[in-house]
Amino acid sequence: MKGYSLSTFVFSFTLLLAFSACSSTNSTKSSGSSSESNYKQVVDPFLVYTKDGELIAFPFLGGFNTPRPQFVDIDNDGDTDLFLQEQSEELMFFEYVEEKEEFPLEWKTNEFQNLNIGEWFRFVDIDQDGDFDLLAEQPFSYIRVYRNEGNAISPEFVAVVDTLKDINGTPIFSDRQNIPNVTDIDCDENLDLFIGSLDGTLSRYESQGLDENGLPRFELITKRFQDIEIVKQFGTLHGANSMTFIDMDSDGDQDIFWGDFFEPSILLLENIGSCNRPNFVGEPQPFPSNNPVLTSGYNVPSLADWGSDEDMDLFLGVLGGAYNTNETTAENFYFLEQKDGDFSLSDKQFLNMIDVGDESIVSTGDLDGDGDLDMLLANKIDPEDLGTSVVYRFENTGSQTKPEFKMNGMLDLPQAYHYSPVLADFNNDGLDDMLLGNWKGNIDYYINTGSGFRLQKKDIADLNRGSNAVPALADLDGDGDLDMIAGQSGGGLDFFRNTASEDELNFEYEPDILSGIKAKHRSAPAFYDIDNDGDYDLILGSKIEGFLFFRNEGSKTNPAFVKDDFPFKVKFTQLGTPHFTDLNSDGIAEFISGTRGGGVLFYDLD
Repeated sequence: MKGYSLSTFVFSFTLLLAFSACSSTNSTKSSGSSSESNYKQVVDPFLVYTKDGELIAFPFLGGFNTPRPQFVDIDNDGDTDLFLQEQSEELMFFEYVEEKEEFPLEWKTNEFQNLNIGEWFRFVDIDQDGDFDLLAEQPFSYIRVYRNEGNAISPEFVAVVDTLKDINGTPIFSDRQNIPNVTDIDCDENLDLFIGSLDGTLSRYESQGLDENGLPRFELITKRFQDIEIVKQFGTLHGANSMTFIDMDSDGDQDIFWGDFFEPSILLLENIGSCNRPNFVGEPQPFPSNNPVLTSGYNVPSLADWGSDEDMDLFLGVLGGAYNTNETTAENFYFLEQKDGDFSLSDKQFLNMIDVGDESIVSTGDLDGDGDLDMLLANKIDPEDLGTSVVYRFENTGSQTKPEFKMNGMLDLPQAYHYSPVLADFNNDGLDDMLLGNWKGNIDYYINTGSGFRLQKKDIADLNRGSNAVPALADLDGDGDLDMIAGQSGGGLDFFRNTASEDELNFEYEPDILSGIKAKHRSAPAFYDIDNDGDYDLILGSKIEGFLFFRNEGSKTNPAFVKDDFPFKVKFTQLGTPHFTDLNSDGIAEFISGTRGGGVLFYDLD
């Protein structure tokens, strides 16, 4: 029994040749720095369905853990576009496209106009010229201003100041854990800036004319606006917060929606005064009053007339607060639809995507022996069963050249956390078997029986040190079988040479191989000949540094990995788990990856 089947070897060799031919026509190669690959992110390369047969609109969006949404008609075409922040500094943009009958939003980019937005953003007309400008966090905890130097139809955002200042020239502090907002609270045509504090109070600044940059000169009016103090329902705890303003009861004045770290619902603060004389003396009320929404806490509100039925609907980005965030890692973009004045929860994940919770790990292989590639996707801890990780199975219901995927359940496995699968046909029966790492640092060997996986050998390998074993496979010594390389919590790599006999798979740990390669924290390896020189290069996912690239400056029998610039533009993601595969059997590998957000990223050659 050699380490992998002949079919796997033929696939790898054919893939290498085809990729080499493609690269030679699509890119250039320079010494020491790679520009060989022109990969481009795609969120819907083919059809993917839920287990219930529902089409997933954005299957490879990457998953959300802390979505911060805002709906705004950014191009002044009469419909509502969506901006959303999941990662620090990155602003996702979804354009409303009426021609899309299934779902009218179309993903455009994860980096809208390459704007740096820190930990939060707000589109507001800060200079009151009729188009949207942008406020964002200036690290750490100040307010950066981007002015729209284009127009209402074709916006172009240009940084004006690193921070707003008050009338005394002092930078205005806004704790980065809180998301401020701007409105005209007293209808005097002067903008008011509101900033929540961690003590549950609300500071109000009011514009006193414009400065030399054409921006409002804000004066601090009070640090305790209307004596509002948001505390935990039962106790005195305050927390990170966000607010938005809307006339909810159509009485001509601005009410407040407030989300707080220690509040499982969204709070409505009703203005019982008037447009000119606001009054918020009443108690904040969980919303909707008849059936308050309950999440893990810290709900970021945004309002939009979704469906153009002339009433405002409520959307909540669930950032996760004091109430078990593990339960909202897969469902955290709530849509509360308004009908006849009543709000009801319509959806817990407004943007439909593959999302299995937190820290996903992806692998592909032929699970059913039909000649096409299926997919496994594991999570750190399952939102529906907090006692274990789960490995979900996505069956390719299409063909070798035109894949379609349907989630068809999960693998029957014992309880453990941080499951990490990798697939290969070790016994040459046409079904890919599985090596499965876990958080304790163990790697088990499972045989594919055709109807599921059977444990063949427990602890076929264990990490030398650390935890979170993330195995990958590659023939690093050029002897024709697959060796195993495992990432781990400390950021290093453990090498296990394949010493299989004819009837038994076996790996032996060798401490000196790959000992010089290390991420700062947590590692997830993948191997692929990215520069077409006949040997494997190394792509490494990490917790802090995103994806790292190590070029093989040695050979296919004696590798020497040297850190280099990443060879193509890829979205920064914490705890990415890279994987190369050829899902459409065209001989050209796609790059896919699990994410911190629990989804999958997909990159194909442009």
